[in-house]
Amino acid sequence: MNSIKRMGPLEWALLIVLSILWGGSFFFSKVALAEVQPLTVVLVRVGLAAVALHLLLLARGERMPPSLHTWGLFVVMGLLNNLLPFSLIFWGQTQIPSGLAAILNATTPLWTVVLAHFFTQDERLTPNRLAGVLAGLCGVAVLLGPQALGGVSARLLAQLAVLGAALSYALAGIFGKRFRALPPLVTATGQVTCTALLMAPLALLVERPWLQPAPGLVTWGALSGLALLSTAVAYVIYFRLLATAGATNLLLVTFLIPVSALWLGITILGEALAARHFVGMALIGLGLAAIDGRLFALWRNRQPHNPASMPTEDYSI
Repeated sequence: MNSIKRMGPLEWALLIVLSILWGGSFFFSKVALAEVQPLTVVLVRVGLAAVALHLLLLARGERMPPSLHTWGLFVVMGLLNNLLPFSLIFWGQTQIPSGLAAILNATTPLWTVVLAHFFTQDERLTPNRLAGVLAGLCGVAVLLGPQALGGVSARLLAQLAVLGAALSYALAGIFGKRFRALPPLVTATGQVTCTALLMAPLALLVERPWLQPAPGLVTWGALSGLALLSTAVAYVIYFRLLATAGATNLLLVTFLIPVSALWLGITILGEALAARHFVGMALIGLGLAAIDGRLFALWRNRQPHNPASMPTEDYSI
């Protein structure tokens, strides 16, 4: 079994903060979408985040690579990790509650496991992972509900859009392995910058934001929180945890994001979810636990057994 790094109090604190920042992104975007159209929200988010990250790079004395090949990779990463998922999620949130969007987005590791089995050589499906994917897909079916069989509606399309965003995040996670040789902050800055450059003409041509009423202070506060807290600061914490705690421990943030998103959506935005949404979240959580493996490993280790007769299983993702 591959060992999982132990996390100290600082790593646990950063993990919780990261889950709140990313869970808060669903809250901030829901507030902003009341006055600003989805593509414009994406543009403001990545534009402000790109400026903040470039200033941080400058303060740290780091430079962006001059290679055109590397910038081409940044473009692809920006499409998969920012432009497509942000646009799909924000449009989806115009039709469904932010808490439901966060739950559907939590399926990202499920798609990652399936895609990694086909597109990588070292991340194959194991019995635990397959069971986790099946449990998660059952959760998705519960979330979509019986209306999915009754024809296409705006609400169903919104849910499918968020699932499409989760799939795009999964592809980004696999593609992102190409950046192992670069400093993490450089990768984050490069992909966000390319996203902003790609998003600008799209948002300006499609939504023409200058023709819309000027957003109020609350909306600007939400946009600033989305860009600076849920994107720029979150990226810094994410890559810090990736270096100190490892990718396997970072999977734990997936369990926590819907909690903060649901709490903010219910207590502040007054959103209401049906009972089946919580059942679906529980099934997805069970699937993520099976993929992560450590809870089942802990339970197994507490049972009397003969270590020599136990097969070794890889629980890393």
